[in-house]
Amino acid sequence: MARVLVVEDDQFVRSALIRHLTDASHAVRSVGTALEALREVAQVGFDVVILDLGLPDLDGSEALKMLRGITDVPVIIATARDDEAEIVRLLNDGADDYLTKPFSVEHLSARMAAVLRRSRVSANGSEPPSRVMRVGGLTIDPLRRQAELDGVALDLTRREFDLLAFLAERPGVVVARKELLAEVWQQAYGDDQTIDVHLSWLRRKLGETAAKPRYLHTLRGVGVKLEPPL
Repeated sequence: MARVLVVEDDQFVRSALIRHLTDASHAVRSVGTALEALREVAQVGFDVVILDLGLPDLDGSEALKMLRGITDVPVIIATARDDEAEIVRLLNDGADDYLTKPFSVEHLSARMAAVLRRSRVSANGSEPPSRVMRVGGLTIDPLRRQAELDGVALDLTRREFDLLAFLAERPGVVVARKELLAEVWQQAYGDDQTIDVHLSWLRRKLGETAAKPRYLHTLRGVGVKLEPPL
């Protein structure tokens, strides 16, 4: 059972989510505005927040930034918007996952389960390997969750770091997208766009592009590998 906060102003959608989550034995609270959501999160401990973007008092993207200022509770964005630039911005601002409306209750359940597994592993104190990894000018310290490129610290989101560290453990090895979803996102299935968004953002921070890669190399239809530049 998880403690879930549903932030949704559409009463029909809100009621459906509450019914589904309650039937799945979760403890659910719901609000219809961003300010109510911030108040609830500040006063009540939740395991996950499902956040709509089209709120009446404040855009959900701004609410996400404010939530991240007071808590690290996992946030799943529920949105009718599918613009890639906005998805990138949301993930970079701290969203743990996103769903594009309309979505099935099965899809929501799978995404929630993956997010909750990751947060519970972290809460139980599981630590990544302490071995510092080096790939060319990249240095990745899993224990301290720090990464540097040519001696300069990289400002990575949690998921960007996880992706980079996973690939760094297998330098030169092509990792299939299905494996990345299973190991980094802990999802049995998902949208390749999720991986593409994170790869694109990570490439930018490594000073490269998909057309002119230095470290991250994509093999179309096969997967991704991390290797030092020649």
